[in-house]
Amino acid sequence: MNDHTELFTIGQLASRTGVSVRTVRFWSDMGIVAPTRRSAGGYRLYDLAALARLDLVRTLRELGLDLEAVQRVLDRQDTVAEIAGAHADALDAEIRLLRLRRAVLRSIARRGSTTEEMRLMHRLARLSAQERQRVIDDFVDQAFAGLDPDTPGAQIAQRMRQMPAELPDDPTAEQVDAWVELAELVGDEAFQRRVRQMAVAGAEPGEQPQQYDHESVLEHGGGALAAGIAPESAEGGAALHRIIGADTPAEERVRLADELERFTDRRVERYWQLIGAVNGRPPFPPSAAAFEWFIAALRAHR
Repeated sequence: MNDHTELFTIGQLASRTGVSVRTVRFWSDMGIVAPTRRSAGGYRLYDLAALARLDLVRTLRELGLDLEAVQRVLDRQDTVAEIAGAHADALDAEIRLLRLRRAVLRSIARRGSTTEEMRLMHRLARLSAQERQRVIDDFVDQAFAGLDPDTPGAQIAQRMRQMPAELPDDPTAEQVDAWVELAELVGDEAFQRRVRQMAVAGAEPGEQPQQYDHESVLEHGGGALAAGIAPESAEGGAALHRIIGADTPAEERVRLADELERFTDRRVERYWQLIGAVNGRPPFPPSAAAFEWFIAALRAHR
């Protein structure tokens, strides 16, 4: 080495690069920025190449790369572009997690959740998209196991699989609430049994009940419910006969009530509402309560 080559002490190196003396010494001890030589008194000295290397290390660290990644760049095991791309992907994941945490915290603040509820919400919300879908798939597998894939019951299973529980990268507190409620719902054994009953009933052949108009049930049954009209009352009977003919035989009314009762459940309706909420779809008006009123009226007026 030329004796006239400019050399710098750790303090001078720190001053020129804006890195603290302590950090320069630490990186030097790790071999990331090795000293060029030592002075007669044993002090570490660094040349211009070391200065440039230190400046590169500082830049990479400010971009968030860890020292292991920095060392790979310096050793030419990875290019800066490769490291930057991988780090950008990691930052994207971290940003998504931070957004999710923000949504969970907003939900907790709004709901006044207990410590246990907070832990549950955070654990469920942090599941990956694949893990969330696995929760739904496990539920569907259990509820529809052994059904012929060509039956109506199995077709419901296919529809459930095709509606994934996909939280967006920046979920709202309402979407976090919906996902947590959905995860709790599909994990409930009573709900699992009810869906299984509906699936099996949908797979069984049977007589087709008298047809009815869905919109009429919502209009007249739902209207009667909203007005506080009891299904068994005379007014309830009048509303019923705006949905089905007054001359409908008693056995047809019973058969229709039995059929509707197999497939009417507020929790199942809630399942679809929650799936929609998690996926950011507009809410649909509930109909289960109107059908419950319709079923009760059919049984009361036969």
